Amino acid sequence: MQSGSFLDRVKIYVTAGKGGDGCLSFRREKFIEFGGPNGGNGGRGGDVIIRAESNLTTLLELAYNPHIEAQNGEKGGTYNKTGRAGEDKIILVPCGTIIRQNGQILADLTQQGQEIIVAKGGNGGRGNQSFKTRNHTAPRIAELGQPGEEVTLILELKVLADLGLVGFPNAGKSTFLTRISAARPKIADYPFTTLNPNLGITMHKGRSFATADIPGIIEGASEGKGLGYQFLKHIERTRILLHLVDPEGFDGMDAAQSVKVIENELKTFDKELAKKPRIIAVNKMDLPCAQKAYEAIKKKCKKCKVMLMSAATGEGVNEVLDEVVKVLSVTPVPVEKPAVKEAALHTVEPMFRIEKDEDGVIHITGKKVEEFIRMTNFAQPEAVTRLRGIFKKIGLEKALLKFGVQDGDPLTVGGREFEWNGNFDEEAPTAPEHTGYKRRETKNERLAKRRARREAKKQ
Repeated sequence: MQSGSFLDRVKIYVTAGKGGDGCLSFRREKFIEFGGPNGGNGGRGGDVIIRAESNLTTLLELAYNPHIEAQNGEKGGTYNKTGRAGEDKIILVPCGTIIRQNGQILADLTQQGQEIIVAKGGNGGRGNQSFKTRNHTAPRIAELGQPGEEVTLILELKVLADLGLVGFPNAGKSTFLTRISAARPKIADYPFTTLNPNLGITMHKGRSFATADIPGIIEGASEGKGLGYQFLKHIERTRILLHLVDPEGFDGMDAAQSVKVIENELKTFDKELAKKPRIIAVNKMDLPCAQKAYEAIKKKCKKCKVMLMSAATGEGVNEVLDEVVKVLSVTPVPVEKPAVKEAALHTVEPMFRIEKDEDGVIHITGKKVEEFIRMTNFAQPEAVTRLRGIFKKIGLEKALLKFGVQDGDPLTVGGREFEWNGNFDEEAPTAPEHTGYKRRETKNERLAKRRARREAKKQ
């Protein structure tokens, strides 16, 4: 819903920063015979954080800039220098913003400074110094940075106020807000003048409270008629309601009937709204029919406080504010209760899944397997060898053979295509970056070579 400069619902696309690539480097200095690997790790990518800011009142800026990205981490350097981490991206939203992902509520930011991390940055890739071991002192392998998380979020704003003004169009809500605060909403003599909620701060007898002018509600608003339930949701955040009534009625209804209609709409939209403390104020007391309407409403609505005033002249406004302050003093501030989480069901996600499409292409999916692919530099033969070893350890090669893979079958995993030739030695049989790759010798082959050398020496 958008009107003018107000917007209370927006869809944004968030991407966290990618981790920096690891560095492949060796120390080469004069008089240092065995320098060894000294490639540093890449820096971590920046997170995307959403933070509540009390000075904001709309999500309009995010509507114009829905694609948000955090800074990437920098590449690792020589001499074991770790790359600089990417800066976090902070998104400021008004207090009262609800964050949803896939229909689930991630957070409800109601207080100043409250924040949540919605997308985490990727880890930096390890440099070749991290792969050094006692048996492998000169590794020529460095990881690529881990990609940052990508999420799509729905942000929905619900106005936070102490007093909510409700009623039919032209009941005088905007005039009343102008009378009791410095807010200057649009005022005219036709219905639906107010197209978005307006906020004002009221100071009365040393007590300060926030007042929200909600656009006019008509019969059937809870079902989407008129301006619909887009504005009814803003009333959910208010502590008490001030129902302004036009003594002349609205759309063929008299004043007493209009009060009943508004009550039904609030109850239909949310039963909790009907339980909120409510004050009924018959506006425009300077009209001849005001007193008659006041008596009729007071007779029918005995559970609510019914008062008479004129927002235009100011007569009776102080008495209404006295009652508002009195009710606010005994009405507790609503505390946001965290959603009751169901008992956590701990399930182990399979490391990979194997499927075959109609074209005969075998698709391997799985978060961890795809992460291995994305962080492997296929220009480095040792990195490919390491990846093959990982796949063998997690049982992927065995699972493929059991699945019925044949030599020459195409495979896809993590956005890359492979051709099966017994293992994951290389991405493609004719890939130029893998020329010269040699498979590591087995223990029996090494023993056979030693025997051959001994026999050659004897001869």
